[in-house]
Amino acid sequence: MKLTTSYRDIWKVSLPIIIGSAAQNVVAMTDSVFLYYKGEEDFAAIGFVSTFYIIVAAIGFGFSRGGQILMARRSGQKQPGTVGRTFYSTVYFELVLAALLFLFMTYGSYWLFASLVDSDIIFYKSLEYLETRKWGVFASYLGVACIALYTGIARPTFIIVDTFILAITNIFLDRALIFGMYGFPEMGIAGAGLASTIAEYVALLVFLVYMAFDKKNRIYNIFKLPKWDPAIIKDIIGISVPIVAMSVVGLGSAFVFFGLVDNFGERALAVTNIVRIVYLILSVPAWGFCTGINTMASYFVGAGKPHKVKTVLWKTSLLCLVITTVLIMPLLIFPTQVLYPILGDERAYLIEAAYPVFWVLWGILTTFSFGSIFFNGLIGAGETGLALGMQFACAIGYVILIFVVVRVPWGTMVWAWSVEMLYWIALFILSLIFFRRPRWRS
Repeated sequence: MKLTTSYRDIWKVSLPIIIGSAAQNVVAMTDSVFLYYKGEEDFAAIGFVSTFYIIVAAIGFGFSRGGQILMARRSGQKQPGTVGRTFYSTVYFELVLAALLFLFMTYGSYWLFASLVDSDIIFYKSLEYLETRKWGVFASYLGVACIALYTGIARPTFIIVDTFILAITNIFLDRALIFGMYGFPEMGIAGAGLASTIAEYVALLVFLVYMAFDKKNRIYNIFKLPKWDPAIIKDIIGISVPIVAMSVVGLGSAFVFFGLVDNFGERALAVTNIVRIVYLILSVPAWGFCTGINTMASYFVGAGKPHKVKTVLWKTSLLCLVITTVLIMPLLIFPTQVLYPILGDERAYLIEAAYPVFWVLWGILTTFSFGSIFFNGLIGAGETGLALGMQFACAIGYVILIFVVVRVPWGTMVWAWSVEMLYWIALFILSLIFFRRPRWRS
């Protein structure tokens, strides 16, 4: 592959990733929308437990991006054989990680949920969902390893097809298993978990078939199974830790936030879930550009052109800002027309109660467009230790502010969501200071 800093190449690499990175968001959103029509209790519960599962998925996705960055680096260095070994090291590590997370969901989720949730209804419905959803972690983690390969070598086009297959399968099975249609049993929230699990295995199978018939990947020795390589595994972990930490802290804070909102009752949790659905949709482009910048920054460093990294960071940030602004404007101007076709008007009061936070989301997405992309550029450039320190410092401040805002008498959901803007602004400033050093200016 050969990349430049042009908007065309940024878009070529990022667009398929934007669509592909939407996979877990699409699954979570589909589950939420169907359970919205099932009942308010199911809808409130899925908002809590699906946020937890997205954290689980983000851990696997974050570590796969470490493999993706290494594969992009080796591709830039014209080392196709090492790309293949890095892919299999990513697969091995993801399988071990999936087994550990499966055990935690089986034996540890009960105690975790009990410590965060006051409502018995939300507690037991969350466990019911996770009982069928946890089996999908193996398909999810293997799937992101395959995505990491094709993203790392800048050939992510098939990810679009596979994501559509995942979404269509999940929509059909959600309708069938939640409501008991087409001869399937009515399983409610447990049916949503089973539908998502089956959809992930279908998508993985399709991806593996595609890889088997893809002749262009032969140079990477995909069909030669190498031994466990501790050195590559160590490199993957070293690069991935800041990425995973960023995802876990952000999503973990949202998970804790959902648990705190539960103290005000199921109604408040349902309102917050409306905001979460909108955020899941609107944040898809930003996360896709973040993954794309990992590849491009790593490629230019591997090709001996680190001075091009800062150029592509600014261009990607501006492109991300334009796209997210265009997406959110219809929601801010015509919220009812945008959301009613998706959520209906049975509980229109929830949409109206959530509307003030939508304006905060615009601010979050604006700061996200710069903070997350510059931070991921830092990781892609190989400065993982520095990135981890920066992220840790910002995360501590963020979590402290969240707890303060949620617990003080004057705290509201608007103020609580607003704290995230400070988090992204801090990451952007710290990352920008690094890229303004002489080695990057030259």
